[in-house]
Amino acid sequence: MPAPTPVDPRRLLPSVDQALQRPELAPLVAAHGRPAVLRALRDVLEALRQRAKDGSEGVATATGTGLPEAVLARIAETERPSLVRVLNATGVVVHTNLGRAPLSARAAARVAEIAASYSNLEYDLERGERGERDGHAEARLAGLLDAEAVLVVNNCAAAVLLAVNTLAEGRDVLVSRGELVEIGGSFRIPDVVRKGGARLVEVGTTNRTRLADFKAALTPATGLILKVHPSNFRIVGFTEEPRTDELAALAREAGVPLALDQGSGLLAPAAALADEPTAELGLREGADVVSFSGDKLLGGPQAGIVAGRRAAVDSMRRNPLYRALRVDKMTLAALDATLVEHQQGRARERVPVLRMIEAPLGELRARAEGFARALAAAAPALAPVLVESESKVGGGAAPELGLAAVAIALEPGARGPDALALALRRGSPPVVVRVGEGRVLIDLRTVPAEDEGLLLTAVVAAA
Repeated sequence: MPAPTPVDPRRLLPSVDQALQRPELAPLVAAHGRPAVLRALRDVLEALRQRAKDGSEGVATATGTGLPEAVLARIAETERPSLVRVLNATGVVVHTNLGRAPLSARAAARVAEIAASYSNLEYDLERGERGERDGHAEARLAGLLDAEAVLVVNNCAAAVLLAVNTLAEGRDVLVSRGELVEIGGSFRIPDVVRKGGARLVEVGTTNRTRLADFKAALTPATGLILKVHPSNFRIVGFTEEPRTDELAALAREAGVPLALDQGSGLLAPAAALADEPTAELGLREGADVVSFSGDKLLGGPQAGIVAGRRAAVDSMRRNPLYRALRVDKMTLAALDATLVEHQQGRARERVPVLRMIEAPLGELRARAEGFARALAAAAPALAPVLVESESKVGGGAAPELGLAAVAIALEPGARGPDALALALRRGSPPVVVRVGEGRVLIDLRTVPAEDEGLLLTAVVAAA
């Protein structure tokens, strides 16, 4: 007698409609809604069909008592946000890939308050009629910078684009060859000038550009002189470049505006950033407009700030492109709250980026010693030891500046440092570390003291 033909496991699978009618799925429908359960159920059944096709075991079990659990797990997976909090243990303060500047407690609270309610974004409470969003944060900025006018757009590249398009569309923009920088993500100054509707005129050479070179390049077609602070690289050796005040005098004589892309947004001199120019310096030296970032060394949200002479800034504000580049209420709330910290002279203590950059080495060493002791007790196999290290400012700011630091080095064991680093990134919350010389390195400079317990738990779990 021939053996019975085995039943195709796929025949054991119910249809989506049949499965959805099962009483054990009713609580999920009540808790998460029918559309979410339906999408998850389709995904689960499709995965089971694939397993059955591949000859995998357990299809019948999964469609029985295990079905609600499988659907619930799929719902949780689809509802999990892709943008999550990360612990930055790399020692890179303004880490572009990790969101650059973390906000101060004041700024974060203001964002939460404004985001969850209506606001007077474009409403004049005194007159009871439509107002302008431009006043929020901008008046405080103008006071801090002693600038005639200020406007805010969504990032510094947008600020440069708006300046070029407003002041030099259809005309020539003079830029030193040594300042034709590439920002992160292959975003290049020549591309910005071209997209701004202007023609780039390269001046001088890569390492030496003189004031005479700019003077020789001036023609009736010149619309703008653009000076770019090389915030993410340095040219050293046999070099020369004209000062901002020299270019400003030449620009005034020629009757063309001077725009300075200052970049990092340092508002006040800082001991650890002695070679980094402030945004105010460019204005005092005669630039018509100065553009810089709202995050980076200012320590607020991502934004592009333009400060300068009222005629130039107001013309940029009237440009239709400005509306496409302007910021939302949450950015304005965070920026204004950050500026309050600067206005009160408390930025070095309360703005995380500045606090991290200026953290004393003794304080960092004491924290590292305490963390290493706790980690050795909880996960002795990691054999944590302290090593001399170097933090970085990051974010394309102060590229040559290294910040003396103490790192906690972990022995990864047989699996290797990359595997341990991966396990840390897969944790909850994810932890991003450095890997060097066969070990995993943790730099507490970029980890708030209040998060050390969370970091310790994450490292122990990954180990």
